[in-house]
Amino acid sequence: MSATPAATNPEAPARRRRKTEIGVVTSDKMNKTRRVEIERLVPHPKYGKFLRRRTICHAHDEQNATHVGDIVEIMETRPLSKLKRWRITRIVRAGAQQALAGEGETSKAAAPVPAPSES
Repeated sequence: MSATPAATNPEAPARRRRKTEIGVVTSDKMNKTRRVEIERLVPHPKYGKFLRRRTICHAHDEQNATHVGDIVEIMETRPLSKLKRWRITRIVRAGAQQALAGEGETSKAAAPVPAPSES
């Protein structure tokens, strides 16, 4: 018995759109895996004050392109391992790692010039 894909079988139900979330990479120590935190605000049931809650997802990064502090978009996918159920689709904004990398390359022209002393 051969399995036919949903695209060729008109009776098969259409697949739902996969969930996407935007979060911050908090760990890049694993090979091809990133730990992404998704933060949300939830109102307190009684007092109504908004509380910060976070969800931690392990996402697949095939090229090891993301680093700590990057804001990324992740998409739901089939289980890739015990914890990985998401994959990184794009880097929304590069984090602080890239900004700090060029910080040590300051030239003398950028250094402040002392004011002439009047004597």
